[in-house]
Amino acid sequence: MIYLASQSPRRQELLTQLGVRFETLDAPVHEQAQSGEHPEQYVKRVAREKAGAGLLQLGGHSQAIVLGADTDVVIDGQVLGKPADAAQAAALLRQLSGRTHQVHTAVWLVSAGREQSALVSTEVRFSALSEAEIAAYIATGEPFGKAGAYAVQGRAAAFIAGITGSYSGVMGLPLHETAVLLRNFGVPLWSV
Repeated sequence: MIYLASQSPRRQELLTQLGVRFETLDAPVHEQAQSGEHPEQYVKRVAREKAGAGLLQLGGHSQAIVLGADTDVVIDGQVLGKPADAAQAAALLRQLSGRTHQVHTAVWLVSAGREQSALVSTEVRFSALSEAEIAAYIATGEPFGKAGAYAVQGRAAAFIAGITGSYSGVMGLPLHETAVLLRNFGVPLWSV
């Protein structure tokens, strides 16, 4: 059985695309970069901690496979988190406006005796945003709960001038790399 250590509707939707039967776990971990931790190391650590926390919840069940994932948005070496309020969302969107940033997503699979991971980095180029566009987007409520204050699969798609890398990775679960990991664990795809 596969367990997804995430309550993210986007990750659930993406995992469903692979035709994998799974259950979700709420495996909260403290998502804060450690001093001097590079963005790629941070996202890998958090994904691993989520998967490990999920496995602990299951008591190390020998047949369980837990998938943990984490995504961060990075510009100028700075990890942009999820906005706490409208002012912070506006500040994040201003930082992204007219620039290219990176989105790193780590996927970690663990079982009682094994673990494997993948890290996917994608470049996303935003068009220049006016203050009116930023305000209108924030008014939709979509920026909240999203790293970098935007959802690539939502209304923010209108702001994205280009993507180099994994679209599903920007959403929160890179499908190709996740499929490879699942196959490595003997999990059949499209079996439901």
